[in-house]
Amino acid sequence: MVQLQYAYVLGSEEKIEYRQPEKDMNMHMTSKKKALALLSGGLDSRLAVRMMQEQNIDMVALNYVTPFCNCTAKTSCMSEARKASQEYGIPLKVIPMFDDFIKVVQKPKYSYGRGLNPCLDCRILMFKKAASLMDEVGASFLITGEVLGERPMSQRLDAIATIERDSGLTGLIVRPLSAQLFEPTIPEKEGWIDRSKLLKISGRSRRPQIKLAAELGVDDYPCPAGGCLLTEKHFADKLRHLFELREDPSKNDVLLLKVGRHFSGDSGATQIVVGRDENENKRLEDLSTNTDWLVTIDDWTGPTTLVRGDAISDLDLEKAATLAARYGKGRDEDQVDSTCRFLGETERVIKKRVSPLSEPKAKIM
Repeated sequence: MVQLQYAYVLGSEEKIEYRQPEKDMNMHMTSKKKALALLSGGLDSRLAVRMMQEQNIDMVALNYVTPFCNCTAKTSCMSEARKASQEYGIPLKVIPMFDDFIKVVQKPKYSYGRGLNPCLDCRILMFKKAASLMDEVGASFLITGEVLGERPMSQRLDAIATIERDSGLTGLIVRPLSAQLFEPTIPEKEGWIDRSKLLKISGRSRRPQIKLAAELGVDDYPCPAGGCLLTEKHFADKLRHLFELREDPSKNDVLLLKVGRHFSGDSGATQIVVGRDENENKRLEDLSTNTDWLVTIDDWTGPTTLVRGDAISDLDLEKAATLAARYGKGRDEDQVDSTCRFLGETERVIKKRVSPLSEPKAKIM
């Protein structure tokens, strides 16, 4: 028998259907404690959830959404988490994280990794958010798919101790894949879970997890990947430049960094973003605001170019037009006509005849 149940995405009216197998229903009836499980949708978090289901632990899954995920719309962390929650028969809470997260990225307490990634501060923020939800969902502890030594910044013993201390969750975070490499947690000491059934996986090899996945019937999971754009140098460079331009960037500003070729304007205080294909042209139109300009080339197929800044000059628009011409089909012409369109309440249109830029300068990426 399969029972149909529903869960709601936090902060919206969206209803998610999930099916709870008879086996899990029986386990939940005998459960004494509930846990909040951090579920990214990747292999490690799926395995952690399945291991806890084997111990009759009732769970609510928690998934965070940030603009710094490098997955696509079709393979997003949220969609993978939804798929996993439906498959395992557990409700899912989806938490958007931007305002608090961008502050952590701008001024981390524990510095950055190789890019602009404040891994320790990120984990502390996520655990604090999770802790604030424990009473709401009736959870007594947290579950994560963390593996000791898998990630160099946030999954070292000293880093994990710091994260637990600063999040106020010391002793309440169970890591089923590596639990036997840590001191027993409160759930283990209290007998809520059986420590002997937890594992001692460590390091960056995925072979132990892949073997465990086969044993637990976890056979539909995404390929492992870094996951975070903040670790990538090119994206980190663009984000640093954005922080120089704006003290309080919006989510839209950050999302814009994920699209197109980026250049500085004539004064250095303006962003010029050139679409690389039809999909990016559409995305730039979607992200444009009523203080932006959109530049296109007349009579030639080519990119949509977005211009953003507090004081956009005529020279900025001219440079944007020469860049649009440079990356369009009319790049070999001596001159082409362009249309610069202001998107404010009162729309303005400026026509410019320009020569395609032969060698772009001041490119951020």
